[in-house]
Amino acid sequence: MVQQSRPSVIETLSGFGNPRALAAAIASITISGFSLSLTFPLLSLVMEARGISDTVIGLNTAMAGFAALVSAPFCAPAASRFGAVNVLMAAIACCTVCIALFPATPTWAWFPLRFVFTVAATLTFVIAEFWINDAANEARRGLIMGVYASVLSGGFALGPAVLAVTGSDTLAPFVVGVAAFALSLVPVWLARDVAPPVHGAPSQSFLALLWVAPAATFAAFVFGAAEQTGFAFFALFGLRSGLAEFQSALLLTMIGVGNLLLQVPLGLLADRFDRTRLLAACGFIGFAGMLALPAVISTPLAAYAVLLVWGGITGGLYTIGLTQLGARFRGVDLASANAMFVMMYALGMMVGPLAGGFAMDRAGAPALAWFLAALFAAYTLIALWRVATKPSQGSGA
Repeated sequence: MVQQSRPSVIETLSGFGNPRALAAAIASITISGFSLSLTFPLLSLVMEARGISDTVIGLNTAMAGFAALVSAPFCAPAASRFGAVNVLMAAIACCTVCIALFPATPTWAWFPLRFVFTVAATLTFVIAEFWINDAANEARRGLIMGVYASVLSGGFALGPAVLAVTGSDTLAPFVVGVAAFALSLVPVWLARDVAPPVHGAPSQSFLALLWVAPAATFAAFVFGAAEQTGFAFFALFGLRSGLAEFQSALLLTMIGVGNLLLQVPLGLLADRFDRTRLLAACGFIGFAGMLALPAVISTPLAAYAVLLVWGGITGGLYTIGLTQLGARFRGVDLASANAMFVMMYALGMMVGPLAGGFAMDRAGAPALAWFLAALFAAYTLIALWRVATKPSQGSGA
């Protein structure tokens, strides 16, 4: 009897895709995510310390969403013309320089500087997520995207924690941000020879991608809207519903914990079941969670349980949506689809908080949950329609 040798670590990792490419892209985008989550609240705190009004701070913050929207359509053409790894490294370098310039420039200059910074950050996310999707093995794509989403969530959570240690009244957080972005160049450089090729022009127009895979692209919009609305207003919702300040803050913590814990299990499910049906299920649970929240908000433990599950499952819209795009597109079309995904997420980031705040002003705190429930209900109908018209997982989302 011939004893079979056990596969090596490299052979095992190769079953997930190109291990060097996956490690480089995930490491780079996670470090960048940490630096972004450090920089965004830092800029607001510094502007407030400079005596800038809330309106101007809000306008400067909104510049990020606008920059992401206008730059996303140019990500795939840039990667095709200059090469994905060249664009990624240039974008990371640009982010590094911008962070270094913020503390040395007057506040009025932060508007064009933030625009350039966010354009570069958008290129970073689009190209890195395209790289991950391109390098992933189809049989393990959902798992890989789940790992990526969980690691990225950890990176985003670490940024504000570091800011709490360094404070915002010295150059220390800017130095940390510059160092983090500069560090993220290292894995990209080391894996530059396995960067994905991007050739030619997409097979269809950029806006047409919105309708080719609507369940996936609208998933990004809904997740962006729900995530940013929750971060902006759930603590206020808790306070206005009778919770103490620390109890209200824990509402956001539960969402983050759920997102961190459930992305890998959801990714595993995405490798075994129809992804469009899973997206519909995520949308329905998002709808049910928001219907339940006003009824349980006065009982903190129940509210925490609802938001932990809600945060984790709705985070699957991003994980499974990206997974579906990777299964549906290749090459420059995948780069373009990833750009559309990021653009829809940015659009949701802008629309969600505006609509949620308007709803609370007009109808009180529970209206925030009602607005989000309506948003998830509409998305669920889109996904179910897609299930009915394109039931096969491999045929698109």
